[in-house]
Amino acid sequence: MATRAFHFFRAGGFDQVRFDTGADLLAIDQLDQKLWVALACPTKGLAFDSRTLELIDADKDGRIRAPELIAAVKWAGGLIKNPDDLLKSAPELPLSAINETSDEGKKIVTAAKTVLGGLGKSSASAISVGDTAEATKAFDNLPFNGDGVVPPESAKDDATKKLLADIVATHGAVKDRSGKDGVNADKVNAFFKDVADHVAWLNKADSVAGLLVLKGDTGAAFDALKAVRAKVDDYFARCRLAAFDARAIAALNREEKEYLAVAAKDLTITADEVANFPLAHIEANKPLPLFETVNPAWAAALSSFATKTVKPALGEKKTLTEGEWLELRGKFEAYEGWQKDKAGAAVEKLGVDRLKALAADGARKGVDALFDEEKTQEGTAATLASVEKLVRLHRDLFRLANNFVSFKDFYERKEKAIFQVGTLFLDQRACELCIRVEDAGKHGTMAPLSRAYLAYVDCTRPASGEKMTVAAAFTAGDSDNLMVGRNGIFYDRDGKDWDATITKIVDNPISIRQAFWSPYKKLIRFIEEQVAKRAAAADSDSADKLTGKAVAVGTAAETGTFKPPEKKFDIGVVAALGVAVGGITAAMGALLQAFFGLGFYMPLGVVGLLFLISGPSMLIAWLKLRQRNIGPLLDANGWAVNANARLNVPFGGSLTHTAALPSGSRLDTVDPFAEEKKPWGTYAVLIGVLLIAALWYFGKLDKALPPAVRSITVLGNAAPAAPQPDAKQDAPKIEAPKADPAPAK
Repeated sequence: MATRAFHFFRAGGFDQVRFDTGADLLAIDQLDQKLWVALACPTKGLAFDSRTLELIDADKDGRIRAPELIAAVKWAGGLIKNPDDLLKSAPELPLSAINETSDEGKKIVTAAKTVLGGLGKSSASAISVGDTAEATKAFDNLPFNGDGVVPPESAKDDATKKLLADIVATHGAVKDRSGKDGVNADKVNAFFKDVADHVAWLNKADSVAGLLVLKGDTGAAFDALKAVRAKVDDYFARCRLAAFDARAIAALNREEKEYLAVAAKDLTITADEVANFPLAHIEANKPLPLFETVNPAWAAALSSFATKTVKPALGEKKTLTEGEWLELRGKFEAYEGWQKDKAGAAVEKLGVDRLKALAADGARKGVDALFDEEKTQEGTAATLASVEKLVRLHRDLFRLANNFVSFKDFYERKEKAIFQVGTLFLDQRACELCIRVEDAGKHGTMAPLSRAYLAYVDCTRPASGEKMTVAAAFTAGDSDNLMVGRNGIFYDRDGKDWDATITKIVDNPISIRQAFWSPYKKLIRFIEEQVAKRAAAADSDSADKLTGKAVAVGTAAETGTFKPPEKKFDIGVVAALGVAVGGITAAMGALLQAFFGLGFYMPLGVVGLLFLISGPSMLIAWLKLRQRNIGPLLDANGWAVNANARLNVPFGGSLTHTAALPSGSRLDTVDPFAEEKKPWGTYAVLIGVLLIAALWYFGKLDKALPPAVRSITVLGNAAPAAPQPDAKQDAPKIEAPKADPAPAK
């Protein structure tokens, strides 16, 4: 099969298909799925018509996959005369645009005209989504709407209404298209099967001799016996053990300490501790008392058993022997086995007479007639559904393809993508990349892989009680004032405003500019924190000392031993201060010497120093910004993104708008409440100049300066660094007279 030559465009660092014509869209099945941007998307949490997504989702699993989108394109394309009409995304579908060459097309045109006629628009030449929605709502509210569900209100006689209500009461309801509770054919069949099975089970009791020992009272008698059976068996077992060995009687009746533990509490007749004790006092071969001297927790159950079971079956008795107990149990064995074989228990609560009446022939005739009438509307319902589907796909299919097969809407920035649910305004920024999140915990495990700076925001509308969570990407500005708890306003795609509060932050670089200043901001924050800690510690220490001194003075005054503190002059402190000042001066001199030693390359030295500090932070930011992509954000929300959809710095910056004054605005720069400025900068410059002058004066900078401006050259011998003449060296030297040479011999 020949493959169509598609038109592609590059965005986000990868190639994406462009549907220029309707023929391109209809050939979607020929596009290699490795080139699709997404292979699946959820039907919820998107800024897209949910009904359209529901109609495309053929298997109703809440996800649209590539084969389902292809099937929708093929179906719609086969019913439209000119496939280019699909690219217009028009809200109305002209009836003349529907292809009537097929039987389905003819039915859709006929149904569309019927819908328009029912809405009083017989002369209309086009049908809209609103028309189909209104017609569908009216059709769904009809007694018979072809969905296979019949509500009790659809019945015309009371007997059938009562029967449908019984089915709902015993087997549950199915929602009709109108939203009413009703039943379908499966519910009806299950109901009448249970009725037949239960009636057959009931009839077995009449045909088996000795099954109903007490006739109509057998059930109540058996229930009373069943309630005490385990405890009565336990009682007679204990009596047999007591007959075997009298030494066991004390243990069988429970020890005294167990009664003491129970007596220490507030007693109730049904207390668990008492209920676990034997029915009566244990003795060898002792009959079971039914009324007197019995465990108070079981007195009511034993009385009921004696009245409903023992008396009708064995006669009036105040005690019951083990033999009589075994005889009594034997009388109900057949009944118990019959109860275990009970069938159709779901309908038992309707009563025997009602069930036998329903089991008669013709009882379901009225219900079957309703389903026959319901079935006649199935064709109308299917055709109406086809009209709605075609009108919606005619409007929405092209837009869905541009947000599924490609991310054209997202990267062209002309329209928002379907996964952008609104705009968050917070910290003088408007963030357009906001994705709805159903489970923030689950989403947060994968979203950090996007390498984007994310803020999870809880959005609420108190007036309506609506709530949702969005993940907003900050792609411009800085993160200095972003923190958990900050509030903003979120506007959804319909323009509704929501209160927004940050609940979680995923920290990643926002820009290289932010990364450049990050080390200095961290240093300033560190200094501020350390100063605050030291100030707090000093304040606490000072307060402690003051308190201690005050207490000491008060104590001394009381005892009369007060002495004023002696003033001390610590020479060591002065020496330490001198050493510190000297070290600082030496370090400053070395730094300035190295700096001035660069000569004309001093500006490059400044740049190098800045990059030495900011370089690592900028490198990390650059690496992460290169990896920033939207794929993990969508995958964590149920998408199947098939490409590395990058968010580079320029494109990311367009997704977050920072505050700026409008063009042509006038700004009054005088702030009447501005804080009074102190000339700290001037002071700092003067101190710096004086420090440099002092270093120059003392010759500390001579090695780094040209000869003409060195202090030794300018000041000459007046410079402190100039060599001073030594008094011993400057004194005139007196040489000893030389001896005359010896006369020659």
